[in-house]
Amino acid sequence: MIRVKEFLDTDSSLAEKRVNEFLAGLRDDQVVNICYSSISKTNLNNISEQRSAILVVYKIDPDK
Repeated sequence: MIRVKEFLDTDSSLAEKRVNEFLAGLRDDQVVNICYSSISKTNLNNISEQRSAILVVYKIDPDK
């Protein structure tokens, strides 16, 4: 069975850390794809913030 897990954060290094912790619990053959996106968004105070999104597509064992 295929699953996805999304990691969103305003701090790209924190998102990266969380993804690496998640991947450490998977076998290499379970990882299907990893997608990364970064956008800059202006908040209500007119300050630009970077947002990172990482999507991990992975397989799980059917019996789980």
